Formats: sequence, C-alpha cells, structure tokens
Amino acid sequence: MQQRTLGRQGLTVSAIGYGSMGLTMAYGPSDEQTGIAAIRRAYELGVTFFDTAELYGWGTGSNEILVGKAVKDFRDEVVLATKFGFDLTGGKISGLNSRPDNIRKVADDSLRHLGVDHLDVLYQHRVDPAVPIEDVAGTVKELIDAGKVRYFGLSEAGPRTIRKAHAVQPVSVLQTEYSLFERDVEELFPVLRELGIGFVAYSPLGRGFITGTAKPAGQYDPTDMRNADPRWQPGNFEKNVSAVRKLTELAAAKGASVSQLALAWILTQGEDIVPIPGTRSPERMAENAGAAGLLLTEADLNAVAEILPTGGFGARYVEQALPMWV
Repeated sequence: MQQRTLGRQGLTVSAIGYGSMGLTMAYGPSDEQTGIAAIRRAYELGVTFFDTAELYGWGTGSNEILVGKAVKDFRDEVVLATKFGFDLTGGKISGLNSRPDNIRKVADDSLRHLGVDHLDVLYQHRVDPAVPIEDVAGTVKELIDAGKVRYFGLSEAGPRTIRKAHAVQPVSVLQTEYSLFERDVEELFPVLRELGIGFVAYSPLGRGFITGTAKPAGQYDPTDMRNADPRWQPGNFEKNVSAVRKLTELAAAKGASVSQLALAWILTQGEDIVPIPGTRSPERMAENAGAAGLLLTEADLNAVAEILPTGGFGARYVEQALPMWV
C-alpha cells in the first residue's frame, strides 16, 4: 500500500490506517479473536498505522492489550498511536485530565498494555481547558526526549491550541472526525498546512452509515452509540440513506463499493491526510484497503459534491452547541 508522510518530523504511515475503538466500545458486543483477526488482516493488506486509546478500554487497557496482542509478531513494522486526556475514575468518563502527572501515568500504562518499549504517536484525546496546552506539550516533549514517545498528536483541537502546542513541541498530526458526512474540520486545513501538520480522519465512513448497511435508530444493540446518533434519527436517517444510495450507484459505475468511494474521496483531499476506518471483519478490512487504489476523476468529485455538497444530515453528537475544537 502507498505510504504518506504526516507532519515534518518523519512520521510515515500507510495511506489507510486502522481505528480500533469499535473493538471494545460504542458499537455493541464483540470478541477478542475477531478483533485480532481484523487487525492481522489489515497488516497483511499493507496497513501499518493502528490507532487505539486509553479511553477505548475505559481505563482498563483492554483495547490497547488487544491491539498489542494482534501486532506482537510485526510490531517493529507498524506505527502504534494511542491517546491520553480523560478522567476514567471508576471505569467511566468523569471529565478531562491532561495534568502532567496523568499524562506520564497513562503513557507508562499504555507502554505496558501494548507490550512495547515506545509509543509511536501519543495524542491528547481532547483539549483540557483546566491545563495549559503548553504544559501538555512540554510533558509530551519530556516523554519524547526520554525515548518513550516518538511523535506528538492532538485530537479535536483548534487553531489557537494547535499553534500554542506546536511552539513548545512540534505537532506531527491532528486527528478529528472527517468524512463525506462531516466536513467542518476543513476550516482547519490551512493552519495545518501552514505549520506542516498531518491530518488523521476518524469515523471516515460516518460511523458505518456510508457502507450501505445502516439501520434506523433503535435497531442496534442497546450499547451501540448509533441508537442516539442524530444522523440515524427520523428525518435525517431517510435523507442520509438516499444520499448513500446515490453514492453507491456512483461507486458501482467505477466497480467499487460505496465505502471505497468514501475513503478514496478523503484521500483526494490531500497527500497529508490518512483515514482510519475501523472494522471487526477481515472481509470489510480488505474492502477498505482496496480504496487506496481507487482513483477518482474530477467528474467523480463533482458528482459527489452534487450528492452531498456540505455533508450529511444531522449533527455529530446529540448536543453540540459549540464547535468541537478550541
């Protein structure tokens, strides 16, 4: 698979990565062996970028442990990214916590859970207004200088935060939701390119909606976040289904799936962008990886723009009165 460079510090990864959140949270029950099989299939297909987080195991490390087991035999050939920044006291989100002592603790825990001697990318998962970003960046710089971390990343951060952090420790990559359904982050691209920061797109398939398999809210497992997702609610759901149907027809004319079209569209938005779709299925993983070889013409991009000129229908989250980044 083609490789892409994120940032100016040397971070190089596959054009399509793998997001592991859904293996342990947000999308209903799953089993460890299925997750390991999906990750190993991703590696066989040329994927070298694997994304996890403390949050995805609710503080227990379960997601990182799973990822660590899956990549154990080829760890030196892949890039592992994880995240800190939540207060997970009692196994639930109790707020944010990017205090330096917690960053150091989470980094050490992640090293142990993943079974590695360094973290390739360490992200702040969400901006913590109680902790100056300069302190956060400085702490990650200490970890980089100590050899525990290689690259610094931010997630859901805005221009001011990015600039302040970058002045202390160069930021290699920003991660934020981005897909045919969610375009708001495009307003940050000029800042990222000015500073030489790469971009990682999470939920690049609209949390699974842009696969042609979406069901109405209420038809998923009770633990599945999509039951409450605004895009799945009556009114929005029908409009999004209609859009995906049109995208599916466009993809079929190119001998591709709608998922491949959606991922290829992200790849055309810049050589400094990498999507990290997640899946529990080795077969879906092969489908996603195939998007790296799908070329979209100007006519294709114009057709996509006619179907979804500004994104999907419905907000990202149930309550979103303010921008997600600061």
